[in-house]
This record gives sequence, structure tokens and C-alpha cells, in this order.
Amino acid sequence: MTFPPVCRLAPSPTGAQHLGNARTFLIAYWSARSQNAKLILRIEDIDSPRVKPWAMQQAIDDLAWLGIEHDGDPIVQTQRVGHYEAVLQQMLKDDRVYPCVCSRKDIDEAASAPHEHSMSSMDVPHQNIVEDSQSNQPDMFVQAETTIYPGTCANWRAGDAMPPLGSYCLRFRTDLKPMILHDQIVGRVQCDPGIVLGDFPVTRKTGVAAYQLAVVVDDIDAGVTEVVRGDDLVASAFRQRQIYDYLGKTPPAYAHVSLVVGDDGRRLAKRHGDTRLSQYRDQGVAPESIVAWAASTTFGHRDDFPQSQVTRDWSLARWHQEMIHQFEWSAVSRQRTIVPHPSVNWFQ
Repeated sequence: MTFPPVCRLAPSPTGAQHLGNARTFLIAYWSARSQNAKLILRIEDIDSPRVKPWAMQQAIDDLAWLGIEHDGDPIVQTQRVGHYEAVLQQMLKDDRVYPCVCSRKDIDEAASAPHEHSMSSMDVPHQNIVEDSQSNQPDMFVQAETTIYPGTCANWRAGDAMPPLGSYCLRFRTDLKPMILHDQIVGRVQCDPGIVLGDFPVTRKTGVAAYQLAVVVDDIDAGVTEVVRGDDLVASAFRQRQIYDYLGKTPPAYAHVSLVVGDDGRRLAKRHGDTRLSQYRDQGVAPESIVAWAASTTFGHRDDFPQSQVTRDWSLARWHQEMIHQFEWSAVSRQRTIVPHPSVNWFQ
């Protein structure tokens, strides 16, 4: 039995949406509509301490301004905590997670202490992704992002006493075997999670589900078949893949798009200027300008991409129609997009 494709937009209301978010949302939208998929909107507000009360509606307004239409009412993570809790209880029963009372300082000190050879971050170069051009090798290898959890609390077993509430998070026991992921943009990616990722949190010390668990439960419940997001989250796909495997579910297809960066090569931030979509909207920038920029940085390297004299008078609807019609993952650029001067005038 085959199910219709389902894609998703998942803004986090921890701040304003910016140009990088816009490009990813637009690519996700064009992909969804090119395959006649259902496109859901999920508000990822599970990180409650950082959530801004105004940011959810602003994200919805930003999407509408760009002409991105989703299907159905928004799904809000904080309204789904019972779903996460049910999975967490099963994980505890199955001994797939354990309580960890370590602080960040504890983990850093354990990793830096002298010890015999072990699977720790000291054995792995601190790089996010390394490309390999050999034809018989994966296109990318995921390597250590940060300090690897040393397993201090991993001896806990189901049935042991739990620490006091509020003193621990739950960590997922990671797989100790290499994994391969076929990404629609990045290509064939290899990761050895036991070495380069380690056991990872699926709750915070407040007991609230963490990102890695919440998104998997949400995507399973919604029947999501494709996830489009930034390539800074490639490693997260391997964490989430393990949760899918534990739950006996098929993971979605992944497409990790290249990031939008400043002229210093770093991810867009306040140091690069004001790149908020709301700022462009308030200053009268036409949404067609943002969509045209996103399209050109995604498909502009193609010989058949329309020239500016052709697209000068295209409406927002026309831009979407054309991008949806010609969309294919093999044509999406893998190059990072540089925004040298993200001012209002840059889009005039």
C-alpha cells in the first residue's frame, strides 16, 4: 500500500525568520508542490525558554508574504507533549534511554581528562562534514560536532532507581555500527554514530522532550515522507534515524540544503546586518525579489534558468509556478549562498 507524499515546514519561534530560513522554506515548498504532496506547517516551540511570544504569528505572516501556502491548521509541538511522553516511557521500559545527571562542565572535564584510548571526541577531528571525491567512497563523512558524551551515567539499567526529578535528562543509547544515509542533495553520507555522535539527550532536565525526539514523533504521526532543512543538521539525521529504527518506522527522505552565509563564510547572524524577513516586508521590499533571489541561488547555475530580462515582470504566482514546474533535486545547487550586503537596497 502506498501513501501520498507529505512534506513539512517547521519554523522555530525562538526569533525572527531570516533570509536563510526563507530559502529553505521556498525549496521545501517547490519540492512539495512539484510532487502534489500535502504540506503541513509545524511550529517547533518545544524549546519553551527561548520561544518569543510574537514569533509564531510572525513566521506564519512571513510564509504568507512569500506566497507559501500550507495545508491544514498549524501543528504546535507544545500541544503534543503527551505523544512524546508515551514514547519516552516505552524507551525507559526497553532500556534504550537512561537518566544522565551530568552537566556540560562535567562532560567537558571528563572528555579532557587523561585516559586510555576510547571512542571519544579526542580521537576525531572537530569538523562537521568532510567531503571525499573518490568514486568508491561516500560523498560525505559526518564527524564529531562537539565533545562526545563519555558515558558516565550509561551503566543505569531499567528498573534501577531514578535520580530526583529535575536533576537529569534522558539520553538515547546510540548504535555502535556505521550508518549510510542517501541525501537528495548531499549524496551518500556515512556516519559512525558510536564514535562521532555518542549518546544524545531526548529530554531536557525539565523532563520536556528535546528536539531529536519531538521531530521524529511529529513526523511519524503526520506521515511525513520528505524533510528539507539546512545542511548544518546532517548529523541530526543520524540521531533521528536511530529513533526511527527503534520505533520500527521508515524514516523520510532527507534533503539538506546549503546554508546562507555572510561574506565571512559564517552562518547569517546579527553581525552581518538585519536579515529578518519582517524587516524587508516592513520596508516595502517586494516578495518577488526574495523569491527571485532564492530561485537564482538554487537553480541559477542551470543553462535553462531564465534570464533577468525574462523574469523582470514575473508575479509571485508566476515565480512559484515556474520553479515548481522545473523542480528536481539533482538540479539544486550544493554551493553555499553568500549574502555580502543583506540590506533593503540589495533587493530593490
